[in-house]
Amino acid sequence: MQIAGKKAVIVGGASGFGKATAEALAKRGASVAILDRPQSKGRQVADEIGGSFHEVDVTDFDGTERTLAQAVEALGGLHIAVTTAGGGAGERTISKGGPHSLESFRKGIDLNLIGTFNVSRLAAWQMSKNEPVDDEAEERGVIINTSSIAAFEGQIGQVAYTASKAAIAGMCLTMARDLGSLGIRVLAIAPSLFATGLTEGIPEDFAKALTKDAAFPRRLGKPEEYAKLAVAIVENPMLNGQCIRLDAGQRFAAK
Repeated sequence: MQIAGKKAVIVGGASGFGKATAEALAKRGASVAILDRPQSKGRQVADEIGGSFHEVDVTDFDGTERTLAQAVEALGGLHIAVTTAGGGAGERTISKGGPHSLESFRKGIDLNLIGTFNVSRLAAWQMSKNEPVDDEAEERGVIINTSSIAAFEGQIGQVAYTASKAAIAGMCLTMARDLGSLGIRVLAIAPSLFATGLTEGIPEDFAKALTKDAAFPRRLGKPEEYAKLAVAIVENPMLNGQCIRLDAGQRFAAK
């Protein structure tokens, strides 16, 4: 899909992967709406790229539906949806204090998985209304979700996070098959350790220790490198139905 002139929604677009992707798409001529928390820098980022900002909490599922509809109406359509919002706390299946909190597990699933699926289903519905674009491919839309290499090598204390990210990876092919007849592609990106959130700005020696088992390069990834892959996914119609690792050959150890 050619990016110029297309309409894009980036959930979690105020920082990290989402911000870099919003900037990359806007630079290539897309109209971009950023959806993020009220306390985020979403409005500032949107102003910098000539886009729009819409306040949302992805765990407010009904509110997300309303906000996404408003964003799409303001854009005048939707061709590209990228979800990067997520997180989670560390907790073992059992500890000295007892079993894993069911509430914290559910919160992780709600944030990472249900929030991602909710945006995906709503974005797909909006995209289904499009006329096919780009004569050869006849596409209506592209959905890119964010998984993690923890989906495949979850570390100790990551059971909730791993479950949610593995489900995001697992949804790709089934959702792509669901939507294939409509010309809508679905993929996920599974990053390793990137300089976002808690890891942004950590000392270089600590970063090297965290990435010592990567093949190359042995450093934290850059949000711009996530954005480059997102752009490549949008532009290449043969990419579909899979979760792509973005990890410099790193495999997480148990801890």
